[in-house]
Amino acid sequence: MALFSLPRLALAASGLDEANEQARRLIQQTMKELRIPGLQIAVIKDDRVVLSQSYGLANVENRKPVAQATLFPINSATKSFTGVAMMQLVEAGQVELDAPISRYLDDLPQAWTGIRVRQLLAHTSGLPDIVDENGLVGGGSEAQAWKAVKQRPMEAAIGERFAYNQANYALLAQIIAKQTKMPYERFLAQRQFAVAGMRSSTFGDSYDLLADAATMYSYFPRKTDAQGGAERLSHWFYDMPRGLWAGGGIQTTADEVAGWLIALSKGRLIGAAHVRGMWTPEKLNSGADGSWAAGWPVLQSSPHRQVAGIGGARAAFVVYPDDGLAIVVLTNLVGANPERFIPKIAALYQPLQGERPH
Repeated sequence: MALFSLPRLALAASGLDEANEQARRLIQQTMKELRIPGLQIAVIKDDRVVLSQSYGLANVENRKPVAQATLFPINSATKSFTGVAMMQLVEAGQVELDAPISRYLDDLPQAWTGIRVRQLLAHTSGLPDIVDENGLVGGGSEAQAWKAVKQRPMEAAIGERFAYNQANYALLAQIIAKQTKMPYERFLAQRQFAVAGMRSSTFGDSYDLLADAATMYSYFPRKTDAQGGAERLSHWFYDMPRGLWAGGGIQTTADEVAGWLIALSKGRLIGAAHVRGMWTPEKLNSGADGSWAAGWPVLQSSPHRQVAGIGGARAAFVVYPDDGLAIVVLTNLVGANPERFIPKIAALYQPLQGERPH
């Protein structure tokens, strides 16, 4: 049985058609309200894509429409793919989640050696971050940034609290590369993209030349704008160094993410027990649940589970495993935050009987 599905009566065709039509209207209204230039959506119900739509413009200034093949960056939602990669290594006996990272990585500061692999995945490591508001710490190369961050004190005791951190996933990429003897991006291409039929998916940022990639925009003021200047749509540029790709480097489409979620549900990527473990919140030292599981934000644990991939304030997918439902929304507007309106879409497809997620 597929992991995302429960034995239940499927929505009647007429009910599904109505849900799809309401979802289309809701998306178009939301795009208008939030002034989103371009968007893709895919809705999965019981391991089948029941809605796939593209709206608006991939490039505003050249009036290029969004197509199903248009690539969007999913930024930090890439961390969910990294979570799957680590579980693949666990299944293969190449990594233990409870092992200290010093088992797999050399030349670590003494304070880092006791961090467990699972604590990198759940952002409970206490590490100092390798990026700040200006990019890589120190303002130089990746090598210079690592040298700088390794000299900084820990931000918290290991396992004490959740703190979102790009250094965690940069170290996970290094573990994957060392244990598989191939670069992180090649391992994902072979073990996930190829298996899930993600033929267009790749890695890069707004400085890379990627065919069919959407242009990123925002309404945020530029640093050079006078205070109180008129709000305007402008290009958004972001830099994602190769060493940080495990935390935010994937460029893909809503349909391909949907195919990946279906492959995950059907056990083609990892087994059901490891999926459940991957979606279980990491415990803090206090015994309380942290905000993340292994690569996935946990939005709700009960009565209906909700886990997600969220990235760049412009891309998100939310999985409702107990309802056989998953929704993918990718946009090219920084600040669109689709994770905030995906629940409205999900409500259209929730089972007609029983309690619904709040």
